[in-house]
Amino acid sequence: MPLSSDSDTPSVLVQGAQALLTGLPGTASRAGACDVRIRGDRIEAVGRLQREPGERVLDATDCVIYPAWVNTHHHLAQSLLKGVPGGIDATLTPWLEAVPFHFRGAYDGDLLRLAARIGLIELALSGCGTVADHHYYHWPGIAFDGPHILFEEAERLGLRMVLCRGGATRSREFETGHPGAQRPESLRDYLDDLGRLRARYHDESPRAMRRIVAAPTTPLFSMQPQELRETAAHARSLGLRLHSHLSETVIYQEVAHDRHGCSPIEFVAGVNWLGSDVWFAHLVKLSDSDIAELGRTRTGIAHCPQSNGRLGSGIAPVKALQQAGSPISLAVDGAASNEAADMLQEAHAAWLMARARGGHLARPGFEGGAGEQGAADATVDDVVRWGTAGGAEVLGLPGVGTLAPGQSADLAIYRLDQPRHFGLHDPAIAPVASGGATLRALLVAGRVVAEEGAIPGLDMAQLGHQAREAVLRLRALAG
Repeated sequence: MPLSSDSDTPSVLVQGAQALLTGLPGTASRAGACDVRIRGDRIEAVGRLQREPGERVLDATDCVIYPAWVNTHHHLAQSLLKGVPGGIDATLTPWLEAVPFHFRGAYDGDLLRLAARIGLIELALSGCGTVADHHYYHWPGIAFDGPHILFEEAERLGLRMVLCRGGATRSREFETGHPGAQRPESLRDYLDDLGRLRARYHDESPRAMRRIVAAPTTPLFSMQPQELRETAAHARSLGLRLHSHLSETVIYQEVAHDRHGCSPIEFVAGVNWLGSDVWFAHLVKLSDSDIAELGRTRTGIAHCPQSNGRLGSGIAPVKALQQAGSPISLAVDGAASNEAADMLQEAHAAWLMARARGGHLARPGFEGGAGEQGAADATVDDVVRWGTAGGAEVLGLPGVGTLAPGQSADLAIYRLDQPRHFGLHDPAIAPVASGGATLRALLVAGRVVAEEGAIPGLDMAQLGHQAREAVLRLRALAG
């Protein structure tokens, strides 16, 4: 019988797991005993627990338990734009022109809804409970309400949704000559819609299921400097956080240098876009002084290693940022530059790439280096913390992201029943180190979202058929 946390169920006991990672730092990262009691929407206890009378039990034998992943930067609209031939081998700028901007004008509400559903289901099946979507499909006279669609689809599945309201008051060079969907908004319209969305959806509680964030698509390209200052001030007056893309490739460095005579980080500092209420996606191309300033201001990163690799952007200096004081989180980015939305794969890539960057930068002792030491820069426990508690920190959701009494009951439970897991000496690292695991169950706020690698009631074959039909429609409409 499916689990629930309705009023007629006193509690749920998740019992018998081989290992449990809490998302907490240091020695608290692992629990000595591996049972979790859930009462209502929160964790009541973690430890060696005995079943209470009338309590339902979720058998986690031969499983490991993680906090549900917190994905801090996504583009759900791109779930119907995977593997587009014109962009599959491109770097960022030609990829933008050939994929997301080429197809943007072909979207309607139905296509966006289907794309969101696919992306959210992908994320849920990897154990993700919270999604921050950077949604920038906004233009004058748009015929559908994208944020409403995204919130509806997240609620339908039972996932947390942080809507990062993208948009632009300026067009980039490759957007000129495109259809009306590429027309920019006025600043007034953008700010007014932030207020509308905040009034309708924003929840300030520490375990909120819905949040709004101010997120102009790209600071260097999407708004004038004074408009960015006004946006930051207006968002903060509404109690909203700030998010965008930054320093993804050398193009950001070139534009900041040529237009403003500074680095991208110096540019956003000058328009009041740094601070503990700000996080940026990518942050691949950074100088030592950039890293120091991001750390000093506690500005966060949504680390997207697979997208950065896919587009040839590079590897973000996440360990240096962490050491400087920046909160680190993980994100899958859009499926058009990742071809998937799998937080386990993202965590696996983050672990490997952080270590690869450390090894790449290592120098022998005779050159003044420290040998192989840098290659040990990131552990699996680090990566799990980045993708759970770190994500909750940058989103401002302190009641989410860790497995401890009083926290939201957001758990990803993974089976270790595949050959890739056989022979492991430390079961706790299996889902990340082995690059995947079957989801036994995903719980968000105490409610089951997925069981045994499936979404209850979902016809996956029908969804696949709808996706194939939608791809044909998009290709026809976009030309």
